[in-house]
Amino acid sequence: MAFTVGDFRDLIELLAQHPEWRAELRRHVLSDEILELPALVRQLVEAQSRTEAAVADLAAAQARTEAQIERVEAAIERLTEAQARTEARMDGFDARMDRLEAQIGRFETQMGRLDARQGSFDCKLHEMDFVHRGAAYLSKIARRLQVVHPQPLANMLDDAVDEGRLIESEREAIMLADSVLTGRRRSDGQDIYLLVEVSAGVGPYDVERAVERAMLLEKLGRPVVPVVAGSGITDEAEALAQERGVWYAEGGRVVPPRGA
Repeated sequence: MAFTVGDFRDLIELLAQHPEWRAELRRHVLSDEILELPALVRQLVEAQSRTEAAVADLAAAQARTEAQIERVEAAIERLTEAQARTEARMDGFDARMDRLEAQIGRFETQMGRLDARQGSFDCKLHEMDFVHRGAAYLSKIARRLQVVHPQPLANMLDDAVDEGRLIESEREAIMLADSVLTGRRRSDGQDIYLLVEVSAGVGPYDVERAVERAMLLEKLGRPVVPVVAGSGITDEAEALAQERGVWYAEGGRVVPPRGA
């Protein structure tokens, strides 16, 4: 028998009266895939909800990250500014250090000139002292000592140049000696000259200069004793004086060379 419209309507009415029959009817009318569709939709909705929650979490994390980046950038900017200020201060410090070093350099130069003037002054004092007291200081070497003053010495050397015993440069070298004395050597009574080089601190150069000028003065035909005098002598100069036969005078103390 055919299923009529009236039958369909009766079915609808029965389903309305018995809702529990709907599920049974669906199982018979719909396929398994369609029956599972509501569950799948719910799963999709739940998955979408979870996705949206995850996206929200990511967005919040991104916001926090961006905030942190902004704070880091702000900190970097502050550090950069601080670094710039530090570099500016360092530049100022370097400039002040350069000025200070320049001032120290000028001070050291002035001190060097002052030391040089002081050394020259001390040397002049020793020379003046030997002009007045040299005969007394060196009396251990010879007796009847007398200072040969510059003018008589120059006249004597000029005569030697005229006679061909000296040349002009040798005369000038002898005239540069700090002091020349004449006397009689105590050991044998021989008439001698004492050629003295005076320095506040006696060094090897003073010893060599005394020897060289004494050798030139000996061309006048009289033995010459080289002497160095000062308030101190270096170890090297002292050893050289002993080796070259040079006497060393320090105030009233006179040190003879070996063999003298």
